[in-house]
Order: sequence, then structure tokens, then C-alpha cells
Amino acid sequence: QVQLVESGGGSVQAGGSLRLSCAASGILLKLNDMGWYRQAPGKQRELVADITSGGRTNYVDSVKDRFTISRDNAKNTVFLQMNTLNPEDTAVYYCNTRPVMLTWGQGTQVTVSS
Repeated sequence: QVQLVESGGGSVQAGGSLRLSCAASGILLKLNDMGWYRQAPGKQRELVADITSGGRTNYVDSVKDRFTISRDNAKNTVFLQMNTLNPEDTAVYYCNTRPVMLTWGQGTQVTVSS
């Protein structure tokens, strides 16, 4: 059974940093294109960063140069390093394949205060 478990969220002030983790079981992340998605209150879930099986990364403009997606194949984990956070980054963050093929995990809440 495939399971994705996100962690690392929290409450920070604007300008702060967080590192999110997505640990997977039942699937080899290195063989899949993986993405970090977020859903803010009242908004649709959006893809913010992805990493291909070949290691190429892509970012939505609003997080470019602030967020970094990476993957540790030995740990079968995908990370999202988030720097210079601002209140607009407040959301529940999820990982999934890209395109989405798996059941969503519980996500991890990120709250940024001004």
C-alpha cells in the first residue's frame, strides 16, 4: 500500500524558513516525478514545485528563488526547503506524484505571520 507522510510544517514569522519532508512507502520516489502542492484557505490546491525522476526541478513563479525541492533516494524522501516565507505562503502542504496519481496524505500546515 502506497503511503505519503508529510511533516515539518509549523508557525513562523515572515522572513523565516521551514523544511518540509515527504516520506514514502510502497513507491520509489526516484522513479517518479514528484511535486509539492499547497492549498490555502478558500483556494484550490496548486503545484508549487516539482522534481523529475531525472532530477530536473521546476517552480511556480511565486516561490522561485525562495523554495528548493530535493530528493534523498536512500531515504525515499522528498524535501521542500522554504526560505524568506511570507504570509501568502500560509497553506497546507502536500506531496504527490506529478501528475497526481496517489491518495493525498494528511499534509502539513504552514502558517506565516506578518
